[in-house]
Amino acid sequence: MTASRAVNNQRGVSDATRAKVQLLAAQLGYAPNRMAQKLSSGQSRVLGVLVTDLDKPYNSSVVAGVVRAAAAAATEVLIYSLVDRDRRPTGNVPKLLQQFTDGVIAVLPYEQGFMEMLSQGQVPVVTIDTPSEQTGFVSIGADDYGGARKALAYLGELGHKRIAFVAGEEKLESARARHRAYDDAVAILGLEPLVLQGHHKLAGGRAAGESIARMKRKRPTAVFASNDVSAFGVLTALQSYGIKVPEDISVVGFDDLPAAAQVHPALTTVRQPIEELGRSAVNTLLALLSGLDAAFSQVTLPTELIVRQSTAPPNRH
Repeated sequence: MTASRAVNNQRGVSDATRAKVQLLAAQLGYAPNRMAQKLSSGQSRVLGVLVTDLDKPYNSSVVAGVVRAAAAAATEVLIYSLVDRDRRPTGNVPKLLQQFTDGVIAVLPYEQGFMEMLSQGQVPVVTIDTPSEQTGFVSIGADDYGGARKALAYLGELGHKRIAFVAGEEKLESARARHRAYDDAVAILGLEPLVLQGHHKLAGGRAAGESIARMKRKRPTAVFASNDVSAFGVLTALQSYGIKVPEDISVVGFDDLPAAAQVHPALTTVRQPIEELGRSAVNTLLALLSGLDAAFSQVTLPTELIVRQSTAPPNRH
């Protein structure tokens, strides 16, 4: 029992004894058995993360925020990433998460079967970018609608009337909110609407940019993309056709990924606190585990317009 207390940093052991036991445990290659810990204490000090498309910069940044916040709370993270988005998760996933973790953070779990799977478990769940009214779980998200309206209002203030929108992955509530903001801006600002599909992908943005570049009449003077990755594709396509940004067409993205400040020209975009979403999810989940009720079922973090070199007033010539 003394060795167990020392290795697991529990009370009832002197500092000298704790140091000796932990040194010996390290030399012997001993590691705590998380499953046994959970059986004995009710907690494993491990949080589960369920994430799709971990290769996407947004998702990986959110998970980075989760990992850092968990480490600060002396808690470990077990990540399950679904590579094939069309494959329904198996029944083994909830069993593993329930056995080895105290709670689960679900990042963009919009694939069929995810919510049903999570609701069958016996651990608390916090979702990111999935409204709580759709799931019954506490949800963390950003002000997607407000951020998109800021971007479109800024383009309107610059004098743009023909603003194209490169839509995102419509399964996501965040993408739908940004699309609603565009539709409302069209009505309020009297814009000439043009919606192209980008699916939040580089190739999708490139295809949308090529379609715009090939337009002979009423070419948009500005493009608002639903995320930075598709905005990067738009930039690449326009420049390959000899169209100057922002002199000929302004481009705005959404996310403020690190690469947004590195592309040429540097991308004007809406900054959402991506890593903070992960940190907030961890803090909320730890509060639930400690027996506290969440103050709100839906937590919305603010967004901010970051103006860089990819936007300018429309060229009147």
